[in-house]
Amino acid sequence: MKISKKILAVLLAAAMLLSFAPCAFAEGGDEGRIDYTISNPYAGVDFDSYHQYKTDLHSHTLFSDGGYTLPEMVERHYELGFDIMAITDHGSVSYGYTEQDHWDVMKLVSLVRKKRIDSSLLDESGTAENGNAYKVFKQGGDEFYQQTLADGTDGQTMLRVPYGVENNPTSFNNAHVNSWFVDYGHKVIGGTSNYERPISNVDKLGGLSVINHPGEYSNARDELYTADAYNAENPMYNYKINKFAHLLRTYGTCIGIDVNSKGDYRTRFDRKLWDILLQKVTPTGRNVLGIASTDSHNLDIVDSGYVLALMPEKTSAALKKSLESGQFFAASKYIGNYDELVQLYEEVRVIKSLEASRVAGKLSEAVENIAAQIENGKQKDQYKVEDGTVAPKVTNIIVDNTADTITVTAENALTVHWIADGKVIHVGNKLDLNDHSDEIGSYVRAEVFGAGGILYVEPFLLSYDGAPAPEDEGHFYDFGTIASLICDTPVRILEIILPLGLIFKLAGK
Repeated sequence: MKISKKILAVLLAAAMLLSFAPCAFAEGGDEGRIDYTISNPYAGVDFDSYHQYKTDLHSHTLFSDGGYTLPEMVERHYELGFDIMAITDHGSVSYGYTEQDHWDVMKLVSLVRKKRIDSSLLDESGTAENGNAYKVFKQGGDEFYQQTLADGTDGQTMLRVPYGVENNPTSFNNAHVNSWFVDYGHKVIGGTSNYERPISNVDKLGGLSVINHPGEYSNARDELYTADAYNAENPMYNYKINKFAHLLRTYGTCIGIDVNSKGDYRTRFDRKLWDILLQKVTPTGRNVLGIASTDSHNLDIVDSGYVLALMPEKTSAALKKSLESGQFFAASKYIGNYDELVQLYEEVRVIKSLEASRVAGKLSEAVENIAAQIENGKQKDQYKVEDGTVAPKVTNIIVDNTADTITVTAENALTVHWIADGKVIHVGNKLDLNDHSDEIGSYVRAEVFGAGGILYVEPFLLSYDGAPAPEDEGHFYDFGTIASLICDTPVRILEIILPLGLIFKLAGK
């Protein structure tokens, strides 16, 4: 059978197209894509029915080194719309709004620091400073504070986190650890440089703990540049990084670190530490969570940072589950890191809206001021959100393990960016992991920024063929054990030999 030249040409062309088809399909299909398994800390959260409870996990009163009484601190938190608060005085476990055992050692510390001593507590009912009636009541084993508003209706209830304490009673040492939910740390002498003692004891008892504002005692807050802070080529930073990584690998109930606290001056480089620890710890399958807090010693800092706990109900059991699973967001109204502010400015300035333009102007001003201060050798300022500005709110998180995408939907947000191994890899609310496979290690995390502040979304852990393997930790020795023994012994001796009650009587306290 004869085939015409025209038919032959068509057949040859078709054959050529078919020969190229597999390549064309592969280029636009699955070949070369990595099959990620995404561990989603927010799995199980129903964003339509769960509440986002505003929570302060770190506050102080005149029972330790705070500047205000317990009633004053409670009322201020209530006024600012907190749903949950923890009183975490140094060495004094929080046993209730209406009951507290005051430790003579802390009284002595207060006298040394020339602080006033005031052991005021709330009554079961009374009148707040604003004139509203209040009551303290227990329900289901939990304790709540509630005011009756001026119109006669009941305001929101504020849950007290049980057994809150900062486990370094003298407040002179450099190992600050907060714990909650278990009765540990009351009248327990500190642990200078010794984080492991409180963390391990809380772990044994089934509570939760967190490493507080590490930048203050790692000396990172003394640095001017992000590149210098937590630089592992510095032996001291390398030791402290390995110390924190060791603690987080060893004790699952130590949920993570404080990444933004008290106006972000001392914590401004601690997001870098967070990412370093994530790289070291997450290959083991263990997450490192980041919290934000007020660490409020004064009333004017109470609304600086907080946690938004995603919970179906306001109970301490639900809060514990939220914290240990990572079902929360850390939130702050302050940002002190120069490089982060530059990044946010670059993202916001290209957005075409009046709000974006206004915020970009504020960011630009902060960047210029901080740059000048760094040039002069001392940073003093931080970016601060204007009072009354509505904070961003995450309304949904969708993880698609088939498409390897993570989508964060938010209100009152100007920009969302994604971080892997300490670098911003993508800007936008949806991240396709395969678009950035050459930049991704064992985790990704998102930051949501708006006129009302910043939200830190907890990290998503990643497993896949070729994922970073856990590093060999080897043997780590914590020199804090020796430092603690040397520094705590004099305090123990003083506690035994000094007639503290007589001292306070003579002092008229």
